[in-house]
This record gives sequence, structure tokens and C-alpha cells, in this order.
Amino acid sequence: MNGGNWGNGAYAGLFCLGVDGAPSNAYSNIGARLAMESWARSGAVKAAPTAPYPSGLLSCPATGEHEQGAAGITLAAPAIFERITSWENLVSAWREARKGKRKSEEVRRFEADLEANLVSLHEHLLRGTWQPGRARRFWVRDPKWREITAPPFADRIVHHAIVRVIEPLFERRFIHDSYACRRGRGTHAAVMRAQAFLRRAKRRWGEGAYVVKCDVKSYFASIRHDVLIERIARVIDCTRTLSMLRAVYSGYGFDGVGLPVGALTSQLAANILLDALDHRVKDDWGVLEYLRYMDDFVLVAPDKATAARWLDAIDAEIAALGLRLNPKSGYWPIRRGVDFCGYRIFATHIRLRRRAIRSWKARFRVLSSKWRNGLTTLSKCRAAVMSMLAVMRWASARRTTRSILQTLVLKGA
Repeated sequence: MNGGNWGNGAYAGLFCLGVDGAPSNAYSNIGARLAMESWARSGAVKAAPTAPYPSGLLSCPATGEHEQGAAGITLAAPAIFERITSWENLVSAWREARKGKRKSEEVRRFEADLEANLVSLHEHLLRGTWQPGRARRFWVRDPKWREITAPPFADRIVHHAIVRVIEPLFERRFIHDSYACRRGRGTHAAVMRAQAFLRRAKRRWGEGAYVVKCDVKSYFASIRHDVLIERIARVIDCTRTLSMLRAVYSGYGFDGVGLPVGALTSQLAANILLDALDHRVKDDWGVLEYLRYMDDFVLVAPDKATAARWLDAIDAEIAALGLRLNPKSGYWPIRRGVDFCGYRIFATHIRLRRRAIRSWKARFRVLSSKWRNGLTTLSKCRAAVMSMLAVMRWASARRTTRSILQTLVLKGA
């Protein structure tokens, strides 16, 4: 809320006393008005003249929001749907969706008549007639087989438009120790944080401490849409936005259960759902040594009995969300370390997982074979080596690195 008349700009406030000018130009503003942009004050229904809401902690302005301090109380803007569907937001979403994809045939087809396609997408969103298109499905092995659902480019623009606006509303609610699909986080930050927790626990409790390692079984394929929407509705009080999210989640062949791996909205939704567990563990149970990377999470307990109790409690919390823990979840002494984010983490050092070592050796053997047959280039081999070294730099793996590099033999080309 700002005080004074429409034109006093930065000097508006509930109580704003001007003493920096001539005596004849002194002012004292006592009153209030809503803080609004000039285009909104004029009564125009067009979108804001600049792309207003990029992702980030400070990206969602408080204009029109009903903020409540208590946990579980709705906090969202009545105009959140208008923010998502604004022309500027849609254009910015298109720019984000095309990054790294500009040479693909799908993007070229869309951009061949860019303005008409964006206008059509904009109109369908405003009228509530937009529906997800046909997705492309394929399988990847990393390290186990996963089915990836790649939405069409037009749908990816819509996904970016949604996430750009609603992500900041949830980002400020996420705990610090949630590391998946968040800016400034990532796998390596999660690995270093996990080791810091192991070191701190070892100093506090010695070798009697226990590690609890859990992951959700078939997480993305098991997410119930009704439970997810209920969690989102606690923050977003906008019927049209929730209807749009239902359309996104139920598209691509998922009817009531499951989210497409590969969609931007699925990543945010997965973090939103397990945020309830994060706050239960951190806030209600008071567990300091807890962190999560998507559906994998680690806790450090002072003793075996506490670890067993926490595992049972987590199982119950996960079941309340309509999910199940992987049977491999368990607890063990801290001296055994923990497999997390591709590394074997100990309080004293970090190693690469054996499965990852075998994977890199197999990849380099294939690369050597392609080199001998003239099917690859030196630049691609160099890129593969640099990628491997970037992974190894986070681990105590000098001899392992040398062993992996010995499998790459560039001869006979």
C-alpha cells in the first residue's frame, strides 16, 4: 500500500514527510492507495508493457496478493491467471522454451509463423479451450530404463508460462535443503551438504550415529492428481489456474495418476508434493540433518532406535500422500556412508559409485570403437572426457579416473 495521490511515485507511503525540498514544497502524505502500474491505473485491460514476472525469489510482485503469515493459509494473487496468460509472459516463455532447441525441426515449424502461433496459443489460454497436444515418448537408460514423455513445443511454452508465475509462490516455502530442480542447488551441492551432515553428526554422536536413506517407489508414475492439486490449492486460490494445471497433469495419457517425466511442470509438482514431508521432518520433528533431492532423501539419526522410528514415521507420511517407499529404503551405521546423487558419501571422503564407474568405462569403450570406425570426432571425445572429469572432481578418485581414461583408446582412425 502506498500513500498520497496518484502522481507522487516513490514518495508515496502511509506516512511520508518531505523535508528534502524548499519550504514551499514540503508535503506530508497520510492515507493509502494500492500500488499499481501506470497501465493498470489507466483502466486498460491490456497486459503490462514489459515481461513482468521472471522466475526467482523476487519475481512475483505483491500487487493484489492476499498474504497470510500462518502456515497452510492461501497466498496467491487473484490475477494469477492473468499473469500466466499475459502476452509478455507468453513471449518470455517462448524464449525460454526455445533455448538450446532452436535448430530442432519442431521449433522451426512453430517459428515459421511465430506470431500467428503465439496469438492462437494466447487466445486458447484466455478462453479456457487450451488442451495438451500429443507428446513424443521414448526410453532412456540412466542407469535404469525410464520412459520420457516430451510434450510438443507449443505445450512447453505453456509449461514455462505457468512455472514462471507460480514457481516463486512455492520457492519461498521450500526448505533450504531441497536440491532438485532449483536454481543455485543441484546434485553436487546436495552431495557436499550430505557430507557436511555426516561430519556434523559424527562430531556430535560419534560412530553410534545412523544414516536413514529413503526413496519413493516409481515416484512420478505414482503421483495422484487429486492429492497434488489439494496441496497446490493451499497456495493458489485461483480456479482458472487450477483448471489449467489439471489439464496439464491429465494430458499425455495420464488420467488421475502419474506425471510425465520430462515436463517442466512435473518437476515443480514433484517438489511441491514432497514439500509437505520436508516441513514435517524439519519443523515438526526437529531433524536438522535432513536433505532431499527429488524423491531421494537422507537423514542422520543419533542412534539405531531413533533411525528405526524415523523410518516408520516417514513411511506413514509417504503413505498419506498416496505414495510408497522403495523396499530398499533403510538405515545403517554412519561408518558405511550413503549412496546419494551418484556418489558414495562418507564423513571423511567421497567416492564415485561402482555403477557409475562401470557406466563410464562402457561409454568410453563404445567411444573408442566409434573412433576406430570413423563414426565420431575428436571434439566429441574431448567433450566426453571433460564431462567425466567434471564428475570426478567432486570425489577422491585419482586412481579411478586414471583407470577410466585407460579404456579410451584413440587409435586406428
